Amino acid sequence: MARVDRGAEQKIDAYLSRLRARLRGTDEQDVREIVEELRSHILDKMGTEDVSAGAVDATVAALGSPEELASEYMTDNLLARAEVSRSPVRILESLFRWASLSIAGFFAFLSSVVGYLLGTSFILCAVLKPLHPQTAGLWILPAGSDDFLISLRLGFGSAPPGGRELLGWWIVPIGLVAGCALVMLTTRFGLWCVRQYRKSRIFPPGQARLKN
Repeated sequence: MARVDRGAEQKIDAYLSRLRARLRGTDEQDVREIVEELRSHILDKMGTEDVSAGAVDATVAALGSPEELASEYMTDNLLARAEVSRSPVRILESLFRWASLSIAGFFAFLSSVVGYLLGTSFILCAVLKPLHPQTAGLWILPAGSDDFLISLRLGFGSAPPGGRELLGWWIVPIGLVAGCALVMLTTRFGLWCVRQYRKSRIFPPGQARLKN
């Protein structure tokens, strides 16, 4: 078994203390398990030779800073909860956390926000049509001499001048079906992104993670 000198032990303790501080608010049992597993992992990387402070520096540098490692653990925990709950709010919360770590996470979060906004807008339009029968619906509006644009209006305000409603009362069933379908597809897309991210993360040692 490797002999750890006092300087090396202090460096390991300092690294793990910073990690523990960043995981504050997480289940204490999970934190203890992660800290002890990481301690064993660091020592295993040293081999059977005497462990010096310099060797500890090289090993923990390969792990990354405690702040970065804790952020990945917390992100993985949020993603795991989203995967279990399938709640759009939880999915967006976890994807927002991922977005702060990578470009891929940013695009996954942005795509999910757009999907949920569109789906919710269609559902609201269908629900509000009976309350605003003259203005709520899918409209085609003039935009210049030969151009036009399509606008999904919730019925607030007056009817746009020169505009024409496209679906009439059909917006109610179409809006409900399209809106619910968009919300479901966006949820499935978000969960797929969550699973892909979690599969790509390897936590030392092995697959040590925070429990859900």
